[in-house]
Amino acid sequence: MLRDDNPLETREWLESLDAVLAAEGPERARWLLSELTRAARRRSAIGNIPVITDYVNTINVTDEKPYPGDAGMEQRIENIVRWNAAVMVARTNNRFPGLGGHISTYASAATLYEVAFNHFFNGPDAACGGDQIWFQGHASPGIYARAFLEGRLSTQQLDHFRRESTGQGLSSYPHPRLMPEFWQFPTVSMGLGPLAAIYQARFNRYLHARGLKDTSASRVWAFVGDGETDEPESLGSLSIAAREHLDNLVFVVNCILQRLFM
Repeated sequence: MLRDDNPLETREWLESLDAVLAAEGPERARWLLSELTRAARRRSAIGNIPVITDYVNTINVTDEKPYPGDAGMEQRIENIVRWNAAVMVARTNNRFPGLGGHISTYASAATLYEVAFNHFFNGPDAACGGDQIWFQGHASPGIYARAFLEGRLSTQQLDHFRRESTGQGLSSYPHPRLMPEFWQFPTVSMGLGPLAAIYQARFNRYLHARGLKDTSASRVWAFVGDGETDEPESLGSLSIAAREHLDNLVFVVNCILQRLFM
């Protein structure tokens, strides 16, 4: 650590920061620090490496609200769902070698899905008319396992995972034509899920603006793998979301680091 050769000056700078925070709040303080950083870089006082990581929580721990559910119970249910998903895939592969299927996507995002199901997603019977959700395709084993725990799917159906041609199986990925009562939208199509989600969010705004349907409280969710973001379709229309101020659209990027998008 560098030695402070002028502690008086240092204290004056810190007191100035405290004064800005007290008088104008953290947003103004962030802006001033950002301007100082840019000025320092222009004068080669500091390098061009970022001074913060991109993965910093935007909500301070002290500002977080109490968790609304029973965290212990939800964790137990999540563990059961994750286990059921693993067993479903393993049983299928043991009976039919090479059939495929994996659990790493859901295993890495199980908490995200469980919290979303329990506290964020709105069903079609909600006052807002319900949300639209594009699930990450490789997470389908976990979604099936959760539906099984809810009594919506049978053991026989789980035993026919990826064997939908039998008439009683489960499609490999979200497929509303094969399973119209289960899936809303198809995914695992080279990044077309995120692209469709953007246009759905825009269409919802159109319906509301025209007075055709009140979609003001509904949300569009797109669960995206990090591999999907390599596809131009995934992020190519984000400018539309920004330009149209689509605050009804939420992208959840699962950074699994396996590049599994197909």
